[in-house]
Amino acid sequence: MVATPEKLHNTQEHLSGQDRVAVLLMGYGEVESYEDFANYNEQALNLLTAKFAPVPTWIYPPLAKLLALFDRHEWGHQHHDFISPHNAIFEKQRAGIEQNLQAKWGDRVQVFKAFNFCAPFLPNQVLAEIKNQGFEKILIYPLLVVDSIFTSGIAIEQVNNALAETSDGENHWLKALRYIPSFYNEPEYVHLMAHLVEEKINAGLATAYLPSQIGIVLMNHGCPHKAKGFTSGITESQALYDLVREELINKYPLISVGWLNHDTPLIEWTQPNAEQAAKNLIQLGAKVIIFMPIGFATENHETLLDVHHIIHALEKKHPDVDYVQMACVNDHQEFLAMAAEWANAQIAELQNEQAVAINPQLALHHHHHHH
Repeated sequence: MVATPEKLHNTQEHLSGQDRVAVLLMGYGEVESYEDFANYNEQALNLLTAKFAPVPTWIYPPLAKLLALFDRHEWGHQHHDFISPHNAIFEKQRAGIEQNLQAKWGDRVQVFKAFNFCAPFLPNQVLAEIKNQGFEKILIYPLLVVDSIFTSGIAIEQVNNALAETSDGENHWLKALRYIPSFYNEPEYVHLMAHLVEEKINAGLATAYLPSQIGIVLMNHGCPHKAKGFTSGITESQALYDLVREELINKYPLISVGWLNHDTPLIEWTQPNAEQAAKNLIQLGAKVIIFMPIGFATENHETLLDVHHIIHALEKKHPDVDYVQMACVNDHQEFLAMAAEWANAQIAELQNEQAVAINPQLALHHHHHHH
């Protein structure tokens, strides 16, 4: 059913905080101006590096400035002042998911976006806004294919910090909370990934190449092998790759995973990286290579610039091979509909849940019994 604006207007007066749910859609966010780079890098380093490298914190500010210089070079000089479309795409995803949810729930449900590293959408800023609008129930929804300490782990860490900040008086304003970790194994998502590849092949490659000459590199977000025992994303990423490969392998035998790694010194990353994966398939006779990002839902500088660099390097070595760079799922209508659908069950649970007043002052330390 689609709720009409008049109808929504009438129900608005009867809504208590009880029935309303704020969906907090979380993404990385990418800086859009060079001045922000050093600050962005410092925050990212603080949150990320702390999870896998024993790096002293005084290193962060100078290291961030150094990285900003590299970024300035890569984005500014090599790519003519490239501005990432990530944030704009994420806004389209937020709006599309909200539209799908409101068709079912009316404006009892609103979707807010938070970026890990970009003001004015930092989690503490957005949660303050959700609180001001009188919501008492939230669904935390990192729009991430794979769950790891570097993605949803950071999201939860930031939400917890923000919730600790916004607590006032005896009872916390937040009465109920739910969470959606990742969707790497959702059949609809897996099927859509395979379908997009087939669509691309049928739209022009099928007439020029035999199926066994079409190499498919399914790209996952690179993962470090060691992350102090945190979930680093390898297990889910590998499972996602296996599921998508299974849908394509009988028709197209040349398929490889390709990990988009951040080449950091001293850290062991998942192999093969996307460039090596392509070389491997070329060695087996691929005449065209399709690069399909399956581990990323939203375009970002990795899926755009890194893959662009990889193709450029391959073209020098293998000029007789064709290369196809595919887009992330982004705001594909089918994807936005399924992403909303995954949230429905959690929203229903939140609406049914009796609000529980949580008093942070009850969490005192005298509960530890010493014998």
